[in-house]
Amino acid sequence: MYDNILVPISFETGHDISGATSVAQALANDGAQITLIHVMEHIPAYAISYMTQGYLEEARIAIEAELARIGEGLSNATAVVIEGHAGRTLLDWAEEHENDCIVIASHRPEMQDLLLGSTATQVVRHAKCAVHVLR
Repeated sequence: MYDNILVPISFETGHDISGATSVAQALANDGAQITLIHVMEHIPAYAISYMTQGYLEEARIAIEAELARIGEGLSNATAVVIEGHAGRTLLDWAEEHENDCIVIASHRPEMQDLLLGSTATQVVRHAKCAVHVLR
C-alpha cells in the first residue's frame, strides 16, 4: 500500500510502540522504507540550568539506541532523532522526505489536549499524506 512510512515514536506512558510498528509493517509494500522518528522537544532556558552537563547528548544517544532496537525487527527501517516542536516538526519532516503515510499512536485525550491539541491531532489535521492513528 505505501512505500515511505513515517512512524513517530513517543516514549511517554500510554503510547503503543509495538502496535504502530506492526501496523506500519502491514501497510508497507515490498521494499518500503519505514522511518522510526523521535522528536526531542527543546528544553526551556530556565530548566536547562538544572540539568547536568552532557544530559541532552546522553539522552539523544539513549533514544537513538532504543529506536535502533525497535527497528531491528522491521525490514528497511531507519531510526532518526530530531529536535523541535513535535507536531510541526513531524509534519515538516514528512513533507520534506515525501512520506506517503504516517502511523502514529494516540492516547485518550485529557483536558489539556482539548485546550491545546495533541501531537496526533495536529498531524491528522495538517498532514499532506495518509495518516493512520492507533489508540
